[in-house]
Amino acid sequence: MMIFTEVVLPVLLIFLAGFGLQKWKRLDIKPFSTVAIYILTPMLVFQNVYTASLDQQYANMVIFSLILLALLIFLSKLYCFVRKKGRSTESALILSTAFMNSGNYGAPIVLFAYGQQAFGYAISLMVIHIIFMNFFGIYYAARGAGGVKTAMKAVFEMPPTYAVLLAVFFKLFDYQVPENILSVVDLLAPATVPVIMVILGMQLAEINLSKLEWEKVSFAVILRLFISPAIAFGILLVMPMDPLLAKVLILISAMPSAANTVIYAVQYDSEPNLVSSITLITTLLSILTVTWMLILLG
Repeated sequence: MMIFTEVVLPVLLIFLAGFGLQKWKRLDIKPFSTVAIYILTPMLVFQNVYTASLDQQYANMVIFSLILLALLIFLSKLYCFVRKKGRSTESALILSTAFMNSGNYGAPIVLFAYGQQAFGYAISLMVIHIIFMNFFGIYYAARGAGGVKTAMKAVFEMPPTYAVLLAVFFKLFDYQVPENILSVVDLLAPATVPVIMVILGMQLAEINLSKLEWEKVSFAVILRLFISPAIAFGILLVMPMDPLLAKVLILISAMPSAANTVIYAVQYDSEPNLVSSITLITTLLSILTVTWMLILLG
């Protein structure tokens, strides 16, 4: 109960704020998502990559995350192939299942459950997932509405792509960014997560629950909340890591769908209602599943 009131409830209240605003004012959501993608997200990405410690343990987390991402994408593609779903549906399911809410949801829960050292691991994972999302997430979101050429063009049109490259360049050559520039980044970056969460709440207000495609939603929920942590456990059997880090990796793998994916789905019209529905349902169900996972992990 304490996990719910101190960690999960504040997250849900931010979603509800956006939900209530949209029900009241009926705003056009796309301009908000544009601001989040083109201004706020690049600041958050640059800040996280620029300040990250790129050591061997970080490399192991990158490898783990890449394997997990590849397997989750494969399973979504396999489902769509077997069930004869279109490319737009495939992209929406990949967005909803391959990317988890490791930052504004997963990191606080890790801190509460395992302490400051584990929280450091969670922050590093958040950085890795942000980078993946701003490459693979944008690719699949744009591909859902267009083709591969359109998707690749979208990836290289996105400021977060260049924020990653610029931050890595500065770290490799040990370049110190001037304080006046960093102050701008530090001012804008913290606004990214709450703004995205509000936008998610706004999008959720547009969902008609009576029209949910329950087959697709059920598949995504099972893959995101149950199969994903099971895959993570399997990867760690052949890729041993520090026991505390292993717990963090499994727990983060059990998080609900990332809020950012709704932004990309809205921006590129990649079945945003389906993505938002899965994000909503996985977030609500995670109140139970994450608690269960914490009990299993100890």
